Amino acid sequence: MASIENIDKVFQHFEKYIKLSNSLRSELTNRITFKTFKKGELVHHEDSVCTTSYFIQNGLMRIYFIKDGKEITEYFSAENEWVNSPKSFMQQKLDIYNIDTIEQTECFCLNVKDLVFLFDHFPEMERYARLSMGTVFGHYMDRITSMRFTTAKEKYLHFCEVYHGIYHRIPLGMISSYLGIAQETLSRIRGGR
Repeated sequence: MASIENIDKVFQHFEKYIKLSNSLRSELTNRITFKTFKKGELVHHEDSVCTTSYFIQNGLMRIYFIKDGKEITEYFSAENEWVNSPKSFMQQKLDIYNIDTIEQTECFCLNVKDLVFLFDHFPEMERYARLSMGTVFGHYMDRITSMRFTTAKEKYLHFCEVYHGIYHRIPLGMISSYLGIAQETLSRIRGGR
């Protein structure tokens, strides 16, 4: 059963980047909460400032924006990943992104004010942020390259490589939106035609 008692998953994530002192573990335990979202639930809306980052224990979320009445998927996050609306979360301003759940999702929640406290009081958190953001930056650079310089089939193959553990859990329409190709084209690619 998922709950705040399973916070070790969060600790394991941090320890991929930094060593956690007992005092930092204690602060994380005191500041992190736990929440479950139903499938299809809106977690964050573009009309509000994103004040929470979510570490997914079980489930799947996506970040998307709406253009000309269509949902354009930007990113997917699954188990053992943080998700938020990055610009809104870091700058505490509105931006264009929404977050919803693709499956029922259980996650740990960290408020931006608590994160700022951790940065101010634990210098190793700055190292964590730098190293973990490097991973995210690399993902975005690969995505930009794929979007600009590859065929529709190559885009799909790159998507399957990047999201190898979860692509089968994502609806086809969201995948085509993420790739910027028509759903019919995606169906042909998947069918090998």
